[in-house]
Amino acid sequence: MEANTRDTGRLPAAFLTPGSSSFMDFLSEHAPDVLPGSRPMPPVEGAVQVPHGTTIVAATYPGGVVLAGDRRATMGNVIAQRDIEKVFPADEYSAVGIAGTAGLAVEMVKLFQLELEHFEKVEGSGLSLEGKANRLSTMIRSNLGMAMQGLAVVPVFAGYDVDRAKGRIFSYDVTGGRSEETGFSAVGSGSVFARGSLKKLHRDDLTEQEVCTVVLQALYDAADDDSATGGPDMTRRIYPIVTVIDDEGCRRLSEDEVAELVRTMHEGRLQRPDGPQAPIS
Repeated sequence: MEANTRDTGRLPAAFLTPGSSSFMDFLSEHAPDVLPGSRPMPPVEGAVQVPHGTTIVAATYPGGVVLAGDRRATMGNVIAQRDIEKVFPADEYSAVGIAGTAGLAVEMVKLFQLELEHFEKVEGSGLSLEGKANRLSTMIRSNLGMAMQGLAVVPVFAGYDVDRAKGRIFSYDVTGGRSEETGFSAVGSGSVFARGSLKKLHRDDLTEQEVCTVVLQALYDAADDDSATGGPDMTRRIYPIVTVIDDEGCRRLSEDEVAELVRTMHEGRLQRPDGPQAPIS
């Protein structure tokens, strides 16, 4: 019997009919207009000026993986926001860092969170980390039309693989192409400089505190050479977001924890402005 859709106390029949475990598939069938990639773009001339998020870095260590992002959003040559959040938990054991068109990126993350939650409720168990990475790839591919018009979203996905008992990092391109990274990764306008810093400082035997310091050093180096990347703002007390994912789940470092790491790093930079040097072996 079909549900009575005129009565606000009853759900529409679509919500009561067994179907796909994918929330994206459900929306595509019953409400495609709410999906970002399905919305038609009005005709425009020239580049669309909207806030963009910039640098995201990730690095593994023996106990898991750390994902971090700066807090600056830019719109052309203007700082659009100084305290934007670019790192979000996807579920208990994974997180997403976003670079690219800020509004679309945040919306995509929210849909991804719903996608993972919907799957778990329908199937009774969560996706594997590999499965989560594949789902995100599909969502990015659905945004290809907007990406071709300059509204690209390029995330980094990181999580703790409970089956392999280790942290893993996945990077993407605008077509949804997925690559698993070894050791570390960086995306965004400052990624070239951040990757160089990570290449210099990252080791396989780092502790959790050491790898958090390394990703902060990488963001500092990116901000030093890329105007779109924001460094730690000591005056306003705006610090990068740092998320640790291990066998106990996803945990965002508190502002006090990050502030202490930043202060220690800043004191070192006063003595050596270019940062710590990697040993020559």
